[in-house]
This record gives sequence, C-alpha cells and structure tokens, in this order.
Amino acid sequence: MIGHEYKGTLLIVDDVPANVAMLFDFLTDAGFKVLVAQEGLRAIQKAEYAKPDLILLDVMMPDMNGFEVCRIIKMQESTRDIPIIFMTALTETVNKVKGFEVGAADYITKPIQQEEVLARINTHLKLHRLQKQLQTYTNELEKRNQELEAFARTVAHDLKNPLSGVIHLSERLVRDYDTAPDFKIVTEKSLGYLKLINNAGEQMSDIIDALLLLAGVSTRQQVEIKPLDMQMILQEVTEKHLANLIDCYKGELSFPNVPYPTVIGYAPWIEQVWANYLSNGLKYGGTPPELTIGFEEQANSVSFWVQDNGVGLSIEAQEKLFTPFTRLHENRIDGHGLGLSIVRQIMDKLQGHAGVHSALGQGSRFYFTLPKAVARVT
Repeated sequence: MIGHEYKGTLLIVDDVPANVAMLFDFLTDAGFKVLVAQEGLRAIQKAEYAKPDLILLDVMMPDMNGFEVCRIIKMQESTRDIPIIFMTALTETVNKVKGFEVGAADYITKPIQQEEVLARINTHLKLHRLQKQLQTYTNELEKRNQELEAFARTVAHDLKNPLSGVIHLSERLVRDYDTAPDFKIVTEKSLGYLKLINNAGEQMSDIIDALLLLAGVSTRQQVEIKPLDMQMILQEVTEKHLANLIDCYKGELSFPNVPYPTVIGYAPWIEQVWANYLSNGLKYGGTPPELTIGFEEQANSVSFWVQDNGVGLSIEAQEKLFTPFTRLHENRIDGHGLGLSIVRQIMDKLQGHAGVHSALGQGSRFYFTLPKAVARVT
C-alpha cells in the first residue's frame, strides 16, 4: 500500500483462489488492508478478532454457505454492525431477498466488475462511518440531556428551599398583621411591600416549576401512554390546582354535558396542558373571564379546546405564542412565557398537536389534539 492512503480493512471470504487473488491485488492497490478467509468458520473467527470495516462474502461455499455465515456474524454483538456485501452468481430474486433478510447491506453479481466493487465498498463504508458518528452523537446527546435534567433538579432544589422560606415568612407577617389588630408589627405601607414580596416569591416558584417541567419534557425519551379519563383530569386541575385562581378572577367555567371520548396520552402532562390553557384563559379572558371547555371528534383523534371571551389575538401574535418566553399580553399580566411552549413540546412527544384559533374582538380558542384509544376486540 506504499503511496496509497489507507481506506480501511476488508475481509474477503471466497473459496475460489482466482477470485481472491484478483480482489486482493485490486483492493490492495486501491488503498485497503485486505484479509482473506476461504471457508465460513474461519471467516467468522477473523471477523471476531480483526473487526474489519467491511466483508465481501461469497454465497456458494462448500462447508457453510454465505447466508449462514452472515446470519452468525449478525447475531454476535461484536460483529453485527460490520457491513456485508454478498458476491454471488445467483440472480434469482428469492436469493437476493434472503441475503437482505439475514443482514446483508448489498450484493454484487459475478463475474465481478472491479469498478462496481470499489464503488459499492466506498458507498457502504461511508454509510457505516456516518451511522457510527450519528450513534456517537446520539449517545453524547442523551448523556448531556441526563446531565442537564440532573443539574436543573439540583438547582431547583437549591433555589426552592430559601424561596420557600421567603414565601412562608412573608405570609406569616401578613397573617400576623391581620390577626393582631392591637399590635401592628408593620405599617400598612410595609404590608403592601410584604404582599409584593410574597407575590414575587410565588411567581419565582412557578417559574422554577415550569423550567423543571420544560427540561423534563425535553429530555424524557419515553413515557407510559395510557387511555385517559379526561373528566377526572379536568376535575383534578380545576379543583386542586386552579381553585384559587378561579376565585381570584371570579371566572366562570362551562363544561360539556356529554361524556368525553377516550384518548391516549400521559396523564401528568395532559394535566399541565389543561392547567396552562385554563390559567391563561382566566388571566387574559374578559372581565369576568368566561371559559367554555369542549371537544370535537375526528376519525382517529379528538381535539379538546378552551374558548375564552377575551379581546382576541392578531395573526402576528398567534405565530409567536408557542415559542419559549413569549407572553400573551405584555401590558396586562406578568408571566414567564413558558406555558404554551411546554404545551407544544408535550404534544410533539405524544404525537398530538396544539394550536389556537383567534381573531381580534372574538376571543381565542386554544386546542390540543390526541389520538383516540383503539377499542380492544374481544
């Protein structure tokens, strides 16, 4: 290989010396290191210890045919990723299909054309290297995602402990002011400051929770998909998570009076979707906000929605809504702008869709779509 750039290691498996000699000389001159095996068992052994970049494998051999050799090589973890190109005089489609079924990457027909062999070898070596690079990148990305999620949870834990103290102490001072009229530990002006501190702490806590959820949705590869009881999920959200907000804004919620169709998804994430849509409707709806919850069935999916009585959104505003850190109304409600971005990512993970229909002066309808649950045949 003097004067040639090293291109990789090949293993030629053929019991015909003339074929081996021709390929050996040609491929060596082309810049490859060439190994040779003249029978199946020896080929399997060489593949194991030499780890060639590619194998040229004859189909018709006396001791063990190429299909069996290929099958064994592909069964072994140490050699399964090595590309195999069959060399065969067989031209019937059934034999070609059998080669692909046992794991071959390609085939060439005899009599062998040198230019064709070289072109196919170079193509599959390039593909194999790209696959290895992609796998390395994927593994590294997964590792970084895990590190990111662990870091986010550590930071959140470290932030929430002192933040909880700020919230608790400010609440305690406000409560002491209200319950001890004869001994005011703070002035009324200071009381206003305490309430601002408490509200800021609550907002910071919400931001931390939202960032944690966003990181979890982004990095989590799989969740357990199950049929959902949408009525129970909505009840959980409105009664346990949004009761104070509904009372604060004096919101009116209207629900369907017919059973919800069954869809599939991940209940904790769908709770977050409803919580985001309903809380936005309460904040940005009319005065007081009136929200209507409904659904529409399609052939294979169901679209759930929240209609508000707010001022509506322009086309430009709608296009920006589902991107991170975008607020619905800068001048009306202070928010961290993560909610709708989380909704979009959740729907992407669950093979659903999220969006909004709105027009100025006509309110907004925020929706999300999930696949229907397939009924089991008994």
